[in-house]
Amino acid sequence: MQFVLARRGFAAALGLSLALAPLAASAEDLTGTLKKVKDSGAITIGYRDSSVPFSYLGGDEKPVGYALDICYKIADAVKAKLGLPKLDVKLNPVTSATRIPLMANGTIDLECGSTTNNADRQKQVGFTNSHFLTATRFVSKKSANLHTIEDLKGKTVVSTSGTTNIRQINEANTEKKLGLTILPAKDHAEAFLMVETGRAVAFVMDDVLLASLVASSKDPGAYEISKDSLSKPEPYGIMLRKDDAPFKQVADEATAKLYTSPEGKALYDKWFTQPIPPRNINLNLPMSDEMKKQFTKPIDSPDPAAY
Repeated sequence: MQFVLARRGFAAALGLSLALAPLAASAEDLTGTLKKVKDSGAITIGYRDSSVPFSYLGGDEKPVGYALDICYKIADAVKAKLGLPKLDVKLNPVTSATRIPLMANGTIDLECGSTTNNADRQKQVGFTNSHFLTATRFVSKKSANLHTIEDLKGKTVVSTSGTTNIRQINEANTEKKLGLTILPAKDHAEAFLMVETGRAVAFVMDDVLLASLVASSKDPGAYEISKDSLSKPEPYGIMLRKDDAPFKQVADEATAKLYTSPEGKALYDKWFTQPIPPRNINLNLPMSDEMKKQFTKPIDSPDPAAY
C-alpha cells in the first residue's frame, strides 16, 4: 500500500513538473526586447516634442499624441505577453537625429512619432504595421475652386525649396504639360503665406503638414487640401529594434488588433478630425482610401506601391 502511494505521489510530482516545464522554458527562452523588459520590469518609449499630432508636448508639457496612444497599446500587449502584474512605461525624448541611435543602443524600445518606414531605414531598424500614410498634395483657397492637378494648369504654385515635394511638382509639370510657374519658398511658413496673400494659388507639400498649417491659420475654413496626390502613399511606422522577431510579433498583433477594430477608427478621428490639445486646433484630415485599406488589412511594408 505504501509502495502504491509512493508511486502515485511520484507520478503526481512528475506530472506537475512536466506541466510547469514549458512555462519555465518559456521564461528562459526570452530574447531581445522581451527579455530586456521582463528583466527590468520597464519598457521605454521614445517620443517627439513637436510632431503634431503624432507625438508632441501638450498643454501641461507632458507627451501626448496619436502614435503615443498606439505605443501604449503595444506596451499593454507586452505586459500581457510576459504575464507581468505591473509594467513601468518610461518616456524618453528623441529627435530625428537621435531616434535610430537610441533604438540601436537599447535606450528606447519603441519610437512613437512620424518616422517614415523606408527601405534604407529597414537596414538599421524594424517597424510594426504602418499607422499613417502621407502623400504629396496641395492646399489652396476654397474660393479658387482647385480640386485636381489638372485644375492648376497655367497657374503659379509654390513649394518649399530643397524638398522632394518641389521635385515632384516640377516632374508633374513636365509630364502633364501643365505650364506652371513654380516658386521656391525658404520654408513651409513662407510657402503657406504666399497662398494666404495670393502670390501663389497652391502650396505643394505633405498632406499632414498642410493640414497642420491650415488648422493653425487665421481662417482654417477658407482652405482645402486636394484629394489628388502627386506621390504614392508614404508609410509612417512605430519603430523597434531590427531582427527582434518575438517582440515585433507582439507589436504587430497588437497594432493589427487595434487598427481593424472600431477603436482604431475612433483613435484616428480623435487626433485627425477633432480638436486636439493644447490649442484645440482641428486638422480636418479624414482617412484617405489608402488609410481605410491599411486599417482593414494592416501591413508593415516600406514600399509605397504596397498601399
